[in-house]
Amino acid sequence: MTIVNSRSPTTLVAVIPLSVLDLSVVRDGGTSADALADTTRLAQHADQLGFARFWVAEHHNMTTVASTTPSVLIAHLAAETDRIRVGSGGVMLPNHSPLAIAEQFALLEALHHNRIDLGIGRAPGTDPMTASAFGRHPHESVDKFPQDLIDLMGMLGDRRRDDGMWTRIRATPVATSSPTIALLGSSAYSAQLAALLGLPFAYAHHFDTGATDIASRLYLDAFEPSPVLDQPHLIVGVGALAAETEQEAARIGLPGRILRLGIRTNRRHPLLTPEAAAAHPDAQSARSMASEQLIGSVERVVEGLRRLVERTHANELMLTAATYDVDDKFRSLDLINAAWAGCQ
Repeated sequence: MTIVNSRSPTTLVAVIPLSVLDLSVVRDGGTSADALADTTRLAQHADQLGFARFWVAEHHNMTTVASTTPSVLIAHLAAETDRIRVGSGGVMLPNHSPLAIAEQFALLEALHHNRIDLGIGRAPGTDPMTASAFGRHPHESVDKFPQDLIDLMGMLGDRRRDDGMWTRIRATPVATSSPTIALLGSSAYSAQLAALLGLPFAYAHHFDTGATDIASRLYLDAFEPSPVLDQPHLIVGVGALAAETEQEAARIGLPGRILRLGIRTNRRHPLLTPEAAAAHPDAQSARSMASEQLIGSVERVVEGLRRLVERTHANELMLTAATYDVDDKFRSLDLINAAWAGCQ
């Protein structure tokens, strides 16, 4: 992993790479196949633009999210792209045995040498009933998370102790490289664990938990060098959608705002067309909902990204957005990428 060790606000933008997180959201009237096809096109577009990574998520039993099995989707996306790193944002380890994930990602790394990232999360990515259907007790699995993480790391070549699961079980017979393992989180717990283990840390700023500054500071201040990382590498996930004008950004961004409002209020809505979103009874509530999402003209979005880097000392920004038409995401990435490069 390429590490940036500059925290000077005057040079931050020039050295901060951009990446993409996509959830494969199913739009109103669309299908899972449509959503996954859009994700594939978006990954190819990010690859062509020179973005650093493209990550996909793990969610279960949700009517609007088609990304349920990151390893399967990563295999497809890596085969359909040329150079961009492809990974999970993330695999929800409490749902799975460490061996199963180690085998999946060892195989992906063998197929796509030095292009695979394994982002690991501690939440189940679903409701408790669905999490239990995986055959692992959710509360038990969360409590075992640090041990499961250590076992997973060991089976993928990062062995922190003399003895562990890796002394008895091989994830793949003759590995020549390992995927990059990163810890994901939206809390102080994950920040501190990533720092203790000397792993890259990806913080979900786009969750709007209000703990971004605390988590980033905890990670950077407590980071301990490790066999895989000499210096901290902080990735900040941020909701960012740009258009040529504020009005156009507001128009194409409203369906995503309504989607987020539904998640917060447990009144989930499909990803509507901009026209249907404007007529939706929750439209005004969605527009006025407090959020750190950056939706607006490219100038305003890029300025917001720059300020976020100064706040957090991030080494990398991972952009995510929900739009009814994937072409609006393409245009947003085009605009942000060009303006970000112009800051260097």
